[in-house]
Parts: sequence; structure tokens; C-alpha cells
Amino acid sequence: MGPIIGLLLAAGQGRRFGGDKLLHPLDDGTPMAVQAARRLKAACPTSVAVLRPEQTVLAGLLAAEGLGTVWCAEARNGMGHSLAAGVAASPDAGGWLVALGDMPFIQPRTLRQVVAALEAGALLAAPWLNGQRGHPVGFAACWRAELLALAGDAGARDILGRHARAMVRIETTDGGILRDVDTPGDLAGP
Repeated sequence: MGPIIGLLLAAGQGRRFGGDKLLHPLDDGTPMAVQAARRLKAACPTSVAVLRPEQTVLAGLLAAEGLGTVWCAEARNGMGHSLAAGVAASPDAGGWLVALGDMPFIQPRTLRQVVAALEAGALLAAPWLNGQRGHPVGFAACWRAELLALAGDAGARDILGRHARAMVRIETTDGGILRDVDTPGDLAGP
């Protein structure tokens, strides 16, 4: 089995935020996507960011953090395209830990728990808080063909829905798994 590859999906438009939210500094000055990348890399030493071709500034920041870059021109058409591009760029992966660039508050321990579940044989794994599934989501290599076929904005929601019984639920108290930053107000906390 190859290594679990971290995929940081960071090709969104950030329209509701009113600007490039992934470069927006958090309280300590760290750009949002850089913090998400650091936490992902702590759990998955081999990680790549999926970006739009014009995101050269962000690509440089993430490269400085040790992430490779996968360019996805179709990212404007939805997260499914980005996820498929990341999977296509890692053909020898033993699985993927899929994290989002606008979710910088997930605790590193939670990311490591999802990786550990995949390494222990889980087909799908994700953290859960108060009965709600959060991010990141782990996919074993057996989902490669289905992930490569993704398109549109639903991401892997259909795969997760059809194969819910295969999901390893990791119960957590980490509120960061549900804290998606879509607007500037989301930075104020839960």
C-alpha cells in the first residue's frame, strides 16, 4: 500500500467572503490556507494543494510549506473537478486525506486520527461531532475510479451517501471539523 496523500482543496472562488479568503490572515497573521496546509502536512507528510492556475501567490506560499501543487483549470466548475485532479495526480496513493483550505481550525490530532483509520484498513473515515460529520474525509485507494469520475460542485457527497455503511466514524470534541469559513463573520468563532 502506498502512503496516504493529503489533498488540500483550495481552488474555490471565495465569492461569499468578498475576496481571496484563502490569503486572508488569521489572528496571528498566518494566511488561512497556510494554516490549513500546515495542519494537513503534520498528518500527511506527502500533501498537495489543488489550485486554479491563477493562484500563483498562494501556490508559492504553500510550496514554502512543502506542499506540491496540482493545477485544475476546471475548478471553477466545482469541487468535484478539484478532487478528481488531486486523485489523478497521486496514482500510487494508498488513500487520500481530503481537507479544505477554508477550514484552518481542525486540530492536527483529528487529522492524524483519520489517517490512522485509513492505515488500519478503513475504506472511508471522518470525524463526527454531536452526530454531524465533519472534515477532513479519508478515502481508501479502492475509491480511486469513483473519485476520478467526479465533476460538479457536490464533491464526493454521492460516494459518501451510497457507501455510508463503510464509514469509520471518529468521535471528537474538535469543533474545527465543522467550522467552514465562508464569510468574514465565520472567523469570529462558532
